[in-house]
Amino acid sequence: MAPKIDPEVGCTIPEPGEWPVDPQDDVEARDDRLWIDGCFDFFHHGHAGVMLQARRLGDSLLVGIHSDEEILKHKGPTVMNLEERVAAVNACRFSTLCVPSSPYVTSLPWIDHYGCKYVVHGDDITSDANGEDAYRFVKKAGRMKIVKRTPYISTTDLVGRMLLVTKDHHIKSLTDYLSGKEGIGSDDERGERGKAAQQRIREYASAPNGIDPYVAVWKFKPKHRPIERRRSSAAGLLKGMNSLHLSDSGKGSYSSIVDGLGPKPGQRIVYVDGSFDLFSSGQITFLKTVYDLETKLGQDRDWFSPSATQQRITDTGADYPPAYIIAGLHDDDIVNHYKGLNYPIMNILERGLCVVQCKYIHSVVFSAPFTPSISFLSSLPALATSETTGVQHPDAVYHGPTSFLPSPTDVYADAKAINIFHQTRSHQFADVNAEHIVKRIWAKRGEFEERQKRKGVKSVAEAEAARQEAEALRLERRDTLERLEAPKKKQEEIKRKKLERSWSEIEKQFGA
Repeated sequence: MAPKIDPEVGCTIPEPGEWPVDPQDDVEARDDRLWIDGCFDFFHHGHAGVMLQARRLGDSLLVGIHSDEEILKHKGPTVMNLEERVAAVNACRFSTLCVPSSPYVTSLPWIDHYGCKYVVHGDDITSDANGEDAYRFVKKAGRMKIVKRTPYISTTDLVGRMLLVTKDHHIKSLTDYLSGKEGIGSDDERGERGKAAQQRIREYASAPNGIDPYVAVWKFKPKHRPIERRRSSAAGLLKGMNSLHLSDSGKGSYSSIVDGLGPKPGQRIVYVDGSFDLFSSGQITFLKTVYDLETKLGQDRDWFSPSATQQRITDTGADYPPAYIIAGLHDDDIVNHYKGLNYPIMNILERGLCVVQCKYIHSVVFSAPFTPSISFLSSLPALATSETTGVQHPDAVYHGPTSFLPSPTDVYADAKAINIFHQTRSHQFADVNAEHIVKRIWAKRGEFEERQKRKGVKSVAEAEAARQEAEALRLERRDTLERLEAPKKKQEEIKRKKLERSWSEIEKQFGA
């Protein structure tokens, strides 16, 4: 039997049993079941931003991801393959279901099959290989919802940073940036950008519905200047770390950025840290591995039994996972100290937003020290807010099997000394970190430079298409208003003429 073809898009419409993910039978469309699709190439917070806005419009969000072949045809080579991109989308807290290999030009039969009434996209235009709007058929059907595109971030921007080896994106002080004291532009512009960044952190820290509070976000301020900012040589750094370890490492204070949820009774408190630069599939899979390991430990201690589950719901009003996972992020200058060049490719705000939106994380600490000492681990805010009494340090500190940031000392020595350190097992993306991704870009530099040029040309056409679409919408609104105003104007004209006749009659009777 010949495959069914969408007559508009030209893509194949799978038969039951051939759809990329379940359900295999058609689902009745609902207004609160939404569709969003894209490339999602090395996942950044702009992707999370549009998914967050889409999720707020309904109860379910299905995310279509284009195949490597489709993206190559319409846009250019991908940096991350389909499997890596699926892992990233699955890790987003606002995603309900990931649908891989969805058509680049959005197909109505595809979204109909999955029961989605509307498609959501940012307020920019995405064009196909022919320069036509990839959402033209959805818009024609009146099934499109537009949300704001996240500013200052895109895959194209990030690739540009790698090719040009720029450091202009680095943030010296997150506190100053959020308060409008750091950054380009006027005082007013920096202030507005800082307020927008604070709002974005609060929004990304929300629960899966995109509304309720969830992730607790903190900023760590060290009592003393970090050692990495005092020493430049490896020998000096080693000497400094040895001499200052007891008095210097990890002492400081915390300020709250987002008041999220704290640990609940019975939850193990877990700490992980890193640069999380480019939020690669290796880092995402590491976080999922930690989550899965703690889930397995929960199973071993009967956490998921019906009686235990019901008891948690009775005591707290809702169920919750067996572990409360905290992620610490290092400042840009700390990452650059150890890695050099223009690392990190994403600044601390961009990296932090990626971690904040991740479904495997419950709390984030910005500006965490490179060495998680006992003094730092024992001062984590989650310990002070924990409903489990008597907790003096996290139950576990995890690290992956590979290291992106080299260090002359064992930074996890304290965690090992109190037997809470665990190294996770290797996985298929264990070698995929920011450096690996940059090497991918440089290995195919010519192709990606051509992609950047094509994107520049397409951006001009897409901007013109967006202008034309906005003008058409303006004219449509004007015509609608005129149609709505026409009966009112007609009534006013009738009243005016009636009044004129009345005055004419009065003048005839009594004189002018």
